[in-house]
Amino acid sequence: MNRSACLIFNPVAGQGDPDIELAEIRAILEPDIDLDIYLTTQEIDADQLAYAAVERGVDAIIASGGDGTLSAAAAAVVGTDISFGIISRGTANAFATALGIPDTIAGACETILQGGTRHVDVAYCNDRPMVLLAGIGFEAETVELADRDAKNRFGMMAYVFAGIQQLRNLHKFDVEIETEDRIIKTSACAVTVANAAPPTSVLAQGPAGLVYDDGLLDLTIVAPANKAGAIAATFHLFQTASTGNAVERDDIGFLRAKQFKITTEPAQKVVLDGEIVGTTPVEIKCIPGGLKIFMPLVEEVEPTEKLEGLPNLTIEMKDTVEE
Repeated sequence: MNRSACLIFNPVAGQGDPDIELAEIRAILEPDIDLDIYLTTQEIDADQLAYAAVERGVDAIIASGGDGTLSAAAAAVVGTDISFGIISRGTANAFATALGIPDTIAGACETILQGGTRHVDVAYCNDRPMVLLAGIGFEAETVELADRDAKNRFGMMAYVFAGIQQLRNLHKFDVEIETEDRIIKTSACAVTVANAAPPTSVLAQGPAGLVYDDGLLDLTIVAPANKAGAIAATFHLFQTASTGNAVERDDIGFLRAKQFKITTEPAQKVVLDGEIVGTTPVEIKCIPGGLKIFMPLVEEVEPTEKLEGLPNLTIEMKDTVEE
C-alpha cells in the first residue's frame, strides 16, 4: 500500500511552465505516493490549504513553490508530527539550499521518496512563521525593489540589481537588540535574524555557519561607515560564507540567542522569508525542533560570537534571565 501526502502547488512560482512541472512531480512521486493535490490561488493561500490538510489528519504535506509558499505551508505543520516535504520552484529557493535539499524537481522528489526526516527549528516573528530569516533595513529595501516582474525577467540577478540600486540610498539607523540576558545598542545599515540561510543570503552570514537545529537564532549586524564600506563588507560576507569562516571586520557583528526583541530609530522595513511584512519593532522567538522535514544529512559548522568594533556599541547585562 502506497503512503499518502497532500501536495500544495503554487502555479505562479518561478519561471517555468507550471503544467509541465506539476506533471513531472506527479510522474516521479505517484508511483510510490498517493497525492492529494491542491493549487494555491489569489484567494486561497498555501497556509489555508496546509491548515485544512492538518485538520484532515494527513501523514505528510509537500509544498511546491517559492520560499514564501514554503514558509506559509510550514506554519500549519509547526509542532505536529506531520512530515513536511519541499519542492522548490521559486526565484531564490533559499530554504531548500540552506537545508541541503536539491532545488531541482527530480532531486527534491527523490529526497522525499527516500523518506529520511529530521526535526529542524522554526521561529515566529511578530507571530508570523519564519523558516528562513527576517531582514531589517538594507535587505528589506532590496527585496522590495526586486518586484515580481524583475524576478520573472532576471531571476536571482533581480536581487543583485536591486542591491546595487539600493546602495545609492544607503542609510544608518540606531538599533536596540534585547536577548534573554542583555541589551545591545549600536548603529547599523542592516540587521538580519536567521533561523536558516544559504550562503547566498550574505547579510545573514556573520557566523558563516548557521545551525538550524540547536534551538538558537543567529543575528548579524552590518554597520559600514559609507557606500565603499558597504561594498567591502558585503564582499567580505560573501567570502566568509563561501569558505565557512566567521567574519573578522569591525563593522560586522554577530551573536546567537533564543529570542530577540529589536527596535530601531527611525522605524525600518522588515522582510520575512522574502516578503515585506511591515516595519520595526519586531520580536522573534525560536521554536526548537518545530518542523519535521524530509531532508538529507547536512554537515554543520559551529559559529561563535563577535560584537567588538561595532559603532556606538553598548552592552547592558540584564538582572534576571527570562525563560
